[in-house]
Amino acid sequence: MGQISASVELPASPEKVWAEFSNPNNFEKWLTIHTKWSGEVPSEFAVGSKVTEVVTLMGMANKIEWTVDKYDAPNSLSISGTGMAGVKVKFDLSVQPSDAGSTATIDAEFTGQMIVGALGKAVEKDGKKNLDQSLAKFAELLG
Repeated sequence: MGQISASVELPASPEKVWAEFSNPNNFEKWLTIHTKWSGEVPSEFAVGSKVTEVVTLMGMANKIEWTVDKYDAPNSLSISGTGMAGVKVKFDLSVQPSDAGSTATIDAEFTGQMIVGALGKAVEKDGKKNLDQSLAKFAELLG
């Protein structure tokens, strides 16, 4: 199992951050593991929404069938899905007020028979690098 987390302080209101952070049509602008959507993409997420995304991690593409488990605007969004080889993925995106304006956080969890030992550690390392890069790009997008 791989678990990673990344956060960024942003000089913007939680509502402004949330509007960009939770918009699936913006993922291609900042989320480095996002390769493309497959099929229809909702204009915004809602509990029970389903969407298919191709993500690339460690140079390997994987198609994830996402389901929105929780949507609490403008605070948090939880999505989970299953990809090839039974890899299960969960992403929690959250926005909290802070002294700077807002803190945006992504918590990710990868599980499955392939996500163990050295491969699990490699997924964590590459995932953490990608989440940090993604949030840096997100800060530029808001800038």
